[in-house]
Amino acid sequence: MRRTVFNEDHEAFRETIRAFIEAEVVPVHDEWFAAGQAPRDFYYKLAELGVFGIRVPEEYGGAGIDSHKFEAVIYEETSRAGVTFGGSGVHVLLGLPYIQMLATDEQKKRFLPKFVSGEEMWALAMTEPGTGSDLAGMKSTAKLSEDGTHYVLNGAKTFITGGVHADRVIVCARTAAPREDDRRFGISLFAVDAKSAGYSVGRKLDKLGLKISDTAELAFVDVKVPVEDLLGEENKGFAYLGLNLASERWGIAFGAYAQAKAAVRFAKEYVQERTIFGKTVASFQNTKFELAACQAEVDAAEAVADRALEALDAGELTPAEAASAKLFCTEVAHRVIDRCLQLHGGYGFMNEYPIARLYADNRVNRIYGGTSEVMKSIIAKSMGL
Repeated sequence: MRRTVFNEDHEAFRETIRAFIEAEVVPVHDEWFAAGQAPRDFYYKLAELGVFGIRVPEEYGGAGIDSHKFEAVIYEETSRAGVTFGGSGVHVLLGLPYIQMLATDEQKKRFLPKFVSGEEMWALAMTEPGTGSDLAGMKSTAKLSEDGTHYVLNGAKTFITGGVHADRVIVCARTAAPREDDRRFGISLFAVDAKSAGYSVGRKLDKLGLKISDTAELAFVDVKVPVEDLLGEENKGFAYLGLNLASERWGIAFGAYAQAKAAVRFAKEYVQERTIFGKTVASFQNTKFELAACQAEVDAAEAVADRALEALDAGELTPAEAASAKLFCTEVAHRVIDRCLQLHGGYGFMNEYPIARLYADNRVNRIYGGTSEVMKSIIAKSMGL
């Protein structure tokens, strides 16, 4: 089936990204993997390439292209090469929408030029130790000072992707106690400067996968946050957090589809070269059937991911549709990558092969951004169940 989601501009961008990956990422990716993160200066290279400014208005130094399709190309090309861009994805996928949705003109003038240049890398800090997905149960507080010039932030966050290198973090904290009839009331969002006194980065967490994406614990002890760095209105933060969920879940869905597609490619190349009993592994009927079944699933996931992408760009992707796309694509990727690893035999368990790293990286897709079980609940509710 002919794919229609991308045009000539996207394909030209694809060539640029592919060449960049071959020149700047592939030669050093193993070093990043061993170190557990990409170096900070790599993000400046991404900025020079224009990756951070695609959807940023021209007046702030961006390209002003209101589309996620260029991001989709990056998902496909990094997966194809078996590499990642470290924690930079959260900078664009999670950080940018909140600036665009909530920041005042004055804040945009301060934040966006540095966002585009890579001078300030952004992260999002929601999850706290002991609360998990129950954001309404967060304990971090931000109390307005007596003179009304700043908030005093105290608390801790965990599982913060991009937290090690982040220069500014969108922190969710309580500015008022929850109401008896509304536990979600009282949460506000702040664009916190990581250089602030009392702000500290704790452990860089040792994860099963996504080794190059730095994930950290953050702590705040009497951190002074200027009132000018409040994002949106006070006490309405919980509602704001829901505004970007469709985009976030599309990103996870599309990334999972891209990983599944790459897994088939890796397995096909491997079985065509690997010999056993005097024959290539590709020559066995079971191999052909397994890869054919995987390809059929990838084709279906591609159609779902592309449809969600078109809807997202049109501003029409509903929460239920985003949940459906995430559920389907992540579950497909889980099955496909597992089967493709199996075709590698023992070598599939070795980290020197991209399929092994892909297997570990993919596992979290069914957890973050809302678990598969949460996605099913959202879909069922949309069905009137």
